[in-house]
Amino acid sequence: MTSKPSSIVRTLCKFLRGRAHVPAHVRIINLTQQTEIADRAEVADRGERRRKGLLGRAGLASGEGLWIVPCEAVHTFGMQFAIDLVYLDRNKRVLKTRSGLKPGRLSACLSAHSVLELSSGAVRSTGTKRGDVLEIAQAPVSE
Repeated sequence: MTSKPSSIVRTLCKFLRGRAHVPAHVRIINLTQQTEIADRAEVADRGERRRKGLLGRAGLASGEGLWIVPCEAVHTFGMQFAIDLVYLDRNKRVLKTRSGLKPGRLSACLSAHSVLELSSGAVRSTGTKRGDVLEIAQAPVSE
């Protein structure tokens, strides 16, 4: 059964073709487990933001993350903290998870369309596993 792409994915596809605005932050819900993975994940969809990733940060708070689109591999060279990874296909189905990836390491899932970088422990605490389906929507605007 194939699910229809959500409005955020359609918007992102249009954006990548230069025809729409993609939000700076998204909220990520694991529909299968009924858990919130991130309430304010940044979107890295352009060259500079994708290259920088999480470099220069001291860490990620619970509920924070980075959604890199498109992406099939990440590295933690130059980082100061471990992260969890969730690799997704185009329908936001989890293809692979990786917990506690330490600085100076590589990880890949060549069939992935995007990857979530999360605080270490997020995959376990949310029960996220291969086959789960996620929802990615615009995060509420903070005041």
